[in-house]
Amino acid sequence: AECVSVAADDIQGLLKFALREKIDLTVVGPEVPLVAGIADLFRENGLLLFGPSKETAMLEGSKAFSKELMTKYGVPTAGYEIFTNVKEAKHYVIESEMPVVIKADGLAAGKGVVICESAEQAVVTLTQMMEEKCFGDAGSKVVIEKKLEGEELSVLVLTDGKKILPLASARDHKRAYDHDRGPNTGGMGAFSPSMKIPDSEIGG
Repeated sequence: AECVSVAADDIQGLLKFALREKIDLTVVGPEVPLVAGIADLFRENGLLLFGPSKETAMLEGSKAFSKELMTKYGVPTAGYEIFTNVKEAKHYVIESEMPVVIKADGLAAGKGVVICESAEQAVVTLTQMMEEKCFGDAGSKVVIEKKLEGEELSVLVLTDGKKILPLASARDHKRAYDHDRGPNTGGMGAFSPSMKIPDSEIGG
């Protein structure tokens, strides 16, 4: 492999490189270039690329968009509310039954989700996301939803718009410590910026 000095979000630079090197097939990993429209750009220039269009990538690029789409088409999903006003969001969590899950609407490198066990933690999380911008503009809008209990897994599928080919399912193990005692660590999931687990509670 040859490392190339082109940023993943520089889709024009990637296009120039792919055209110059006559790349047969581009497989996109990161979400940022997909949300920026790299698939559309490459296809417009006759290049073969594996990845969704800019419009389809909004399913990953905006959690609010995804929730609204699921609601519109009757796809089961946790109850939720969407906020752009931090005061309204804080009032909502103070009045809500805990726990809740707070999600930055935009891309946050897999770390924009916080599971809040108390209203106090939820208020702190909203301050960090919406006021202090710990995730940049990704946290300007948030989704607050009911926490669902149970097993979690990811199922990726390939589709041409008519047929669906499911790939193998996968499960993330995000907790930092054994027995689900630690904070979520990120990856494709969440983290808890305001939670610290006492050493006495950390298992083997």
